[in-house]
Amino acid sequence: MNSLRRRFGYEHISEPVASRAIYWQRQLRSLSLGGALIAVSLLAGMVGYRQLVGLGWVDAYENAAMILSGMGPLAAPTSTAGKIFAGTYALYSGIAVLAITAVVAAPLVHRFLHRLHCDEGTDP
Repeated sequence: MNSLRRRFGYEHISEPVASRAIYWQRQLRSLSLGGALIAVSLLAGMVGYRQLVGLGWVDAYENAAMILSGMGPLAAPTSTAGKIFAGTYALYSGIAVLAITAVVAAPLVHRFLHRLHCDEGTDP
């Protein structure tokens, strides 16, 4: 368990709150991971809309971005494969947005909860 905690870089409740520099390093790493997850999700949506729905790259980007952001599709697929892809991608996008939000918010939430539970004399 200790090695798992160290892998993610968070300190135990019995340890003092990490310095601001460490916090910002964690936050930047989480933002980078969140951005990479968004890019991969967007690329997967673009390829699916391009191959299965038959849209051009710009229209595929627009539809994938709209679905991933929760706004909804612009082009309605006509093929069965396109409809299945669009529905599946919409379900994936809803879960992906929640997961990406959790990844990005994790360092802030950890720091907040750790400060609530630490001794007053351990503030950096």
